[in-house]
Amino acid sequence: MPGDGTTHFGFETVAEDEKAGRVQGVFTSVASRYDLMNDVMSGGVHRLWKDAMMDWLAPRPGQRLLDVAGGTGDISFRFLDRAGYGHATVLDLTESMLVEGRKRAEAAKMGGALDWVVGDAMALPFDDNSFDVYTISFGIRNVTRPQDALSEAFRVLRPGGRLMVLEFSQLPNPLMQKAYDLYSFNVIPAMGQVITNDRASYQYLVESIRRFPDQETFLGMIREAGFENAKFRNLTMGVAALHSGWKL
Repeated sequence: MPGDGTTHFGFETVAEDEKAGRVQGVFTSVASRYDLMNDVMSGGVHRLWKDAMMDWLAPRPGQRLLDVAGGTGDISFRFLDRAGYGHATVLDLTESMLVEGRKRAEAAKMGGALDWVVGDAMALPFDDNSFDVYTISFGIRNVTRPQDALSEAFRVLRPGGRLMVLEFSQLPNPLMQKAYDLYSFNVIPAMGQVITNDRASYQYLVESIRRFPDQETFLGMIREAGFENAKFRNLTMGVAALHSGWKL
């Protein structure tokens, strides 16, 4: 990671205080087509990854979830459906993503069990020990200082609380990684141009995936934040990974 008050924005090095605004610009631009683009980019596989996340998480009735970078509510809807009853707070830096989430049919059905909050993963507007579960899906690589976000996750979780992170990751086989990179850098920005009329935002998203730490490095960051019994599981050979940890 860069130092001296700088960080990555894709393959660019930018001032730390500039990144959040640029990320917000990306997601404001793509908000209305975000769910469609996820389906196209992954061939719908992101839905299977989210289901795998819920399988490992095993939501229980009455739990309180904080879904950070929760965008259009995909994870929160799944969580509440699996739990049977409970409460989910969807937090996102980009208000237009939350607006899209509120429009979804699931949001109307689960309205009383959902809150939508504009906020920053590095400075959560919640008391200590407030939630049973903290999730962040395809969001932590967009945070300016991911270690700060993990520390905040630890703070707001109750003792016995669970962290789960779903994020694009690195394939362990170099040849497979090279083939995946060819697809990512050549196809995904072009798809973004066609579907959202925004090539640059998807170029950033692809670059941000390559900048994100590998599975073992990120596991170390979770442990550094204080989480115990931390583990990860690769999904689709490492295209994505699930990381889990407990506040014990």
